[in-house]
Amino acid sequence: MRILISNDDGYLAPGIAALAEALASIAEVVVVAPDSNRSGASNSLSLDRPLTVQQAKNGFYFVNGTPTDCVHVALTGLLDYRPDLVVSGINNGQNMGDDTLYSGTVAAATEAYLFGIPAIAFSQVQSGWEHIDDAARCARDIVQRRFDELDAPYLLNVNIPNLPYARLGALTATRLGRRHQAEPVIRARDPRGREIFWIGPPGATRDAGEGTDFYATALGQVSVTPLQVDLTHKRQLALLAAAAGPA
Repeated sequence: MRILISNDDGYLAPGIAALAEALASIAEVVVVAPDSNRSGASNSLSLDRPLTVQQAKNGFYFVNGTPTDCVHVALTGLLDYRPDLVVSGINNGQNMGDDTLYSGTVAAATEAYLFGIPAIAFSQVQSGWEHIDDAARCARDIVQRRFDELDAPYLLNVNIPNLPYARLGALTATRLGRRHQAEPVIRARDPRGREIFWIGPPGATRDAGEGTDFYATALGQVSVTPLQVDLTHKRQLALLAAAAGPA
């Protein structure tokens, strides 16, 4: 099996190192990741400048772009083969509920999915890298499942509690929960006295009920949510078609 690995925390992040080491025991892996932290980059592509690709001493490739750039460059030019699977992460903190729309971790996997390649995004629920090796071991277990019963290609979003491997709960199929709106921006002043704004923290959970990713991980379970890219609001489409008809 050939696996392409990327992330949004950058090629020096402990999460991607642990993931690459864990998967190297079961597959041929190549790492193509951003040169620095690109959290929150979502699915953005860099179209206003050229990109450079360099290789670190450990063999990882790093790109001066977004997570989506990394996967795109790898699949359309850098690699001379088509990987069997693309994995992203392990992210330093959760990507659940509405956060998936902003996540660079999920975006890297999504780019592979758009190319017709199965993809999995991995995140730890809490920031700080506690039990990262256990999370990587869990990620390897999940990759080895292969999910042949799913429609191909598939796009999975996995959130792993920060627990020792032996204490991790069952792999649980979930849906995305929902958050309340984000907290207000944080106002400050730069050294020149100009007003600046920091994006505030995410809001509290609004829908963390049974069946959601928030609910499962709170119980210590490993949440797996199948994602799709079609943003069409089917019910609104039908209503719009009726409204747009003859007056």
